[in-house]
Amino acid sequence: MSTEKIDNFKESGDYIQSLDRGLQVIQAFSQNNQLLTVSHVSQITGLSRPTARRILLTLEHLGFAESTNGVFSLTARTLSLGYAYLSSNNTWSIAQTFMRDFVNKTGESCSISILDGTDIIYVARVSTKRIMSINLDVGSRLPAYATSMGHVLLANLSKDKLEAYFHTTQLERFTDKTIIDKNQLINILEVVRQKQWGGVDQQLEEGLRSIAVPLRNASGKVFAAINCSAHAGRITKEALREELLPLLQETAEKISEAMAITNNSRYV
Repeated sequence: MSTEKIDNFKESGDYIQSLDRGLQVIQAFSQNNQLLTVSHVSQITGLSRPTARRILLTLEHLGFAESTNGVFSLTARTLSLGYAYLSSNNTWSIAQTFMRDFVNKTGESCSISILDGTDIIYVARVSTKRIMSINLDVGSRLPAYATSMGHVLLANLSKDKLEAYFHTTQLERFTDKTIIDKNQLINILEVVRQKQWGGVDQQLEEGLRSIAVPLRNASGKVFAAINCSAHAGRITKEALREELLPLLQETAEKISEAMAITNNSRYV
């Protein structure tokens, strides 16, 4: 949804501001912000302290948060929000079989993500041994511009949506190889769009390389991306491209075909 449409909807009678603010507070918590005070939530969300306090107390009353001496954290009940999505959508469970086959053949981790705002969000993952300092799982979020799946998803946006993305995202350097120049990124995304696969070499984290390809529905529209990630000390960029890319493309085709067969209305 474009920024203009979002702004117009907020002016309509259908918009519920309290729900918007409540979700903002829930999303203020993260791996780096597991414990937050009212002041911290106010700073992260831009909400006033009284509003942040009322929302946190409401979440606590409903069982989605708990507090000790004014410090709040989310409870396991918040998992029900994500589970509602997963349980109502068998798409990603269909993909798991093909992803496991890929991992068994290659010994490298495989993930699927979708674009959510300025980030990619993991919706399926089959891992081998841990190769990143952060622990990735379903629901994890990473900046799109620094990831191979993000490159694939951004490359398949319309020109207007891509411009809106760069208008709202803050390009931050994670390693010496992170590309934070907008024009350079746009050129890279154009190449990704043309060849229909993307790769990053240690842009998000030192020692991590990955490649990604799109998942398409029956009409050819890209709705997700699937990747393979590996440690740079174990596999070269050439090996990723020449040995693993064809297997990843084959896996993507199988997943896309399987989803079309299920006649899932979201993706056909």
